[in-house]
Amino acid sequence: MELQNLKGRIALVTGASSGIGEAAARALVAEGVQVVLAARSRDRIEALAGELGEGALAVATDVGDREQVAHLFETIRARFGGLDLLFNNAGVGYNGPFADSKPQEWRLTIDANLYGVLNCTQAAIPLLRGRPGAMISSVSSVGGRHGIEGWAVYNATKFAVVGFHDALRKELGPEGIRISLIEPGAVYTQWGHNVPAEAMQQRRDQLEALQAGDIAHALVYAFAQPANVNVQELLVMPTKQTYP
Repeated sequence: MELQNLKGRIALVTGASSGIGEAAARALVAEGVQVVLAARSRDRIEALAGELGEGALAVATDVGDREQVAHLFETIRARFGGLDLLFNNAGVGYNGPFADSKPQEWRLTIDANLYGVLNCTQAAIPLLRGRPGAMISSVSSVGGRHGIEGWAVYNATKFAVVGFHDALRKELGPEGIRISLIEPGAVYTQWGHNVPAEAMQQRRDQLEALQAGDIAHALVYAFAQPANVNVQELLVMPTKQTYP
């Protein structure tokens, strides 16, 4: 089976200031893909774009804001004329019992994890149409398959993303647009807004957690498959992680 040559393809990576986003951008650029980096942290994505060189363009964007997303995709359309890969990676999570949670945290989680995916996906579809091997790939989570104590709202958004992609696959598959999910277990990243860093580090060390590059490799693997091959879901877990 001959994999796609990715050189010259156009990809958008959201949440590009995160560990997974940065690793994905590096892996794609290494394959000759032109990458658009989107995140709220302008300084971080501009620094990354400067490091990656002509293969990267930074556009500061809050994916939960439809006006900013519209500007992002208009920039892509004007600059490149189309898009081959949307990698929905932006996301947040707040830990704690739901009974004690704050509505503001619900909104921030839903805006990034769900509305961000909806906003970017809808805007991307016209730019993906007619491009062989086009793909929408999103980071869900093992928390999109199993409820985990302390992560109820995060779980709700990730379950929603799984259902959304299952329906989208049936809507866009006949047009040749592939829909893929990556569902990581524990990963060494900065993720977890209100979880003590020491506690997260200890758990990840115990599990020999994944590196951000492991998720980036999964993305490239799925994207490089022939246009008629859709890797629908990739559940990627540390070997020692036997529970959510």
